[in-house]
Amino acid sequence: MTALDDVLAAHGAAVRPLYEVLGLLRSGSYELPDLVRLTAAPRRSVEDLLAALEPDLERSPAGVRIAPDSRPAYAAYSLPPLPDPLDAAVADQPALLTMLAERIAAVPPPLAALDHVQATPETVLRRALWLNSRYDLRRSKVLFLGDHDLTSLAVRAVCPDAELSVVDLDERVLSYLDTTGERTIFTAHADLRVGLPPALTGKADLVFSDPPYTPEGMGLFAARAVQALKEPTEGRILLAYGYSPRHPALGAQVQRSLATLGLTFEAILPDFNRYTGAQAIGSAADLYICQPTAKAKKSFARKGSSAIYTHGPQSVESAATKPGLLAAAREIASQGGLALETRPVGWATSGPEGDAVAMDLSADPGPWLLRTLLGTNARRLALLVPNNHPDLADAAAQAALTSLVADKYRLRLLRSTPDNRHAIVAADVVDHPSDLLTRAHARLANAALNVPEDLADLRLVDVPRHRLAELLPG
Repeated sequence: MTALDDVLAAHGAAVRPLYEVLGLLRSGSYELPDLVRLTAAPRRSVEDLLAALEPDLERSPAGVRIAPDSRPAYAAYSLPPLPDPLDAAVADQPALLTMLAERIAAVPPPLAALDHVQATPETVLRRALWLNSRYDLRRSKVLFLGDHDLTSLAVRAVCPDAELSVVDLDERVLSYLDTTGERTIFTAHADLRVGLPPALTGKADLVFSDPPYTPEGMGLFAARAVQALKEPTEGRILLAYGYSPRHPALGAQVQRSLATLGLTFEAILPDFNRYTGAQAIGSAADLYICQPTAKAKKSFARKGSSAIYTHGPQSVESAATKPGLLAAAREIASQGGLALETRPVGWATSGPEGDAVAMDLSADPGPWLLRTLLGTNARRLALLVPNNHPDLADAAAQAALTSLVADKYRLRLLRSTPDNRHAIVAADVVDHPSDLLTRAHARLANAALNVPEDLADLRLVDVPRHRLAELLPG
């Protein structure tokens, strides 16, 4: 078994996951993704192990296993089991686990461009149980920065008295949470690169997030988490983060990014989070429990780069838009002799009103277009967007967008302009724009009458899209 011994020796003392793979293969048939997910071993390591075992493997539609006649030869390749008290706690909640599995199965599909990788129902319940055992959730305000995994629903079930809030870039997640959580969880829209809604700044006792696993993404989400805490040095930030043990330099980059922000690592719980996917990192991630230092208070006032993800147009490797494409938007914006300015993507503050504004939204993951129309005041806007933008996808989507901003802007949707991969949305201000729509950065309680109580502290630019109809006519 020299080949197998060589593979095991290459992993040194951290070889336990591969012994667990061997144990599974002795007990039954498994497919490769399941071997990764159940053991938290990186896919490449499992592949190396299977290659070493090849002469003794049996393959079937159910997966791969060690042939029964060969199993006795591998009996010595094992370590004592490592019991986890949380596994027993999860097993004691079968009804709750079933409910979470059903809710997670129905959540809007993951978006690769936002680095969505679905946590398992067991992981979501483990998070809630651990939080409830460690902190007094009954008297805590807990903020989730992104929640495609639905951890907030698990915490709500485990501790009904907790005060929970979720901000997310994905409008679908906010709508789903409002439906399944029966509006017992406060939701707001935010792109953390643009800013954290003022209604959620300096309010939280605990912040939980499973951010993009780039140093840029982890750093930005951690900085916003500090900004969200009521008392940074008294609060706690909990971050899921995973990297392959085959590439420890990636982990070092992220840990340096967090330490530079002034965060201390109170604890790191290895392989706490398990996922469906992310096989390169063993379908697993650690849980970082961080306490901010006084230094952290000074580091959250930052606007993040758009390149924080590992996939798609906002990935750290993505190329910037070619200048010629934005030039077409600038030309449309300045028609009629209007004074032109080009602004970066952003709607966190109102900024100066202008004649004409051109803006590059070519990396828009979906929400930027509407938020820019709501949060920018100018006589004319020319916005460069992807030609397949969801708000332009069909007549119904176009009509919905047009209706939402009809009391502020008259839209021209120029598909396949300036090329077949882009479009330009031209917006001209109407004669008598709505006061609410031109005050999109004001607290709603001060800007509008008859505002639903749970929206009163938000600004219009922070309101989840599915709830804008409660505020806007048409």
